[in-house]
Amino acid sequence: MKRRILSALMALVMVAGLMTGCSAPAAGDNSSSEGTSQAELAPVSKDEIKVGFVYISDSSDMGYTYNHELGTKEMQEALGLRDDQIISKYNVPEGAECDTALRELAESGCNIIFANSFGHESYVIEAAKEYPEVQFCHATGYQAASSGLSNFHNYFASIYEARYLAGIAAGLKTETNKLGYVAAFPFAEVISGYTAFYLGAKSVNPDVTMEIMYTNSWNDPTVESQVAKALIDRGCDVISQHSDSTAPATTAEENGVWQVGYNNDMIEAAPEASLISARIDWGIYVTEAVQHVIDGTEIPTDWCKGYADGAVYLSPLNTNIAAEGTQEAIDAAIEQLKAGELHVFAGPLTGVSPDGQTIEIPEGDYYHEQEEQSAPSWQYIVEGCTAVE
Repeated sequence: MKRRILSALMALVMVAGLMTGCSAPAAGDNSSSEGTSQAELAPVSKDEIKVGFVYISDSSDMGYTYNHELGTKEMQEALGLRDDQIISKYNVPEGAECDTALRELAESGCNIIFANSFGHESYVIEAAKEYPEVQFCHATGYQAASSGLSNFHNYFASIYEARYLAGIAAGLKTETNKLGYVAAFPFAEVISGYTAFYLGAKSVNPDVTMEIMYTNSWNDPTVESQVAKALIDRGCDVISQHSDSTAPATTAEENGVWQVGYNNDMIEAAPEASLISARIDWGIYVTEAVQHVIDGTEIPTDWCKGYADGAVYLSPLNTNIAAEGTQEAIDAAIEQLKAGELHVFAGPLTGVSPDGQTIEIPEGDYYHEQEEQSAPSWQYIVEGCTAVE
């Protein structure tokens, strides 16, 4: 998830994504080690390696960090690491506490350290400078390629693909043709996700609209619930989210509407409301990165994979409440996505960013989201979507 970024810097990152129609790597395959010169790397014994994690929250959120920890456990099982080889720091804010946590992990002998929140990035960069013998991997950031640091890496997954697919379930289920979205911040990562969700819904329901409300927090269950209720009161009958807890799901159930989740299968939390969830398998990257350290080989500077690689996926559809034909519609879109016939941000498409920038994607072209960098760059609110207070 991401955090505290200067809009001017983000604008520079987003320029690359505007180059529609240009030659670019296939979607979900932008892993690259170009732009930095890796120092000579020595293998690390699998029995001696130590792996550190800095988490913005803890697994009790049943969302973002919970999903990350599933990836950690996946890595541990795949590589056969002991519990004492993994050191985790929980509930680390995007402030000086992050610097302290990173230093403690490095001083504890960790060979590789992961940080999972957007606002951790500046602290990760400083730690990478101070501990050049340690590999640092940061989720959802964008500065590794320009940092000049061979031991600093960014990673993410093309979650917008899964959000588009999940949007199909919402578009078929809504009765008011009005969706609601609980959004953390007006950043590209969040806007890219909710735009993809809306476009998925609109692909099966041309009359659908969506209202977005920001919580200005990644994980605040109380505010997430309040925002979800406000959207429901405005007539939204399917609620989705880019926030870290299950509060939007339980609020939807309490108010007799439906919900599409993120990070975790939320059917257990809201069995009468939760339709489906878009998820990331963080274990794929974490396992690859740790294996690189064991082997003494380079970790890609910037890593991103998508649906075709299993890096993003959907939780099982709640067939007890989903509209008839939902699974078939999702399956058809999956096949088009895998075949390269479906591009989520395909033209004609026009949008305006929160700071007034306009983009127009002509028919026959598409926006190359996350193809040249792992950080999302789509920051434009499209017609049919409205940010409300």
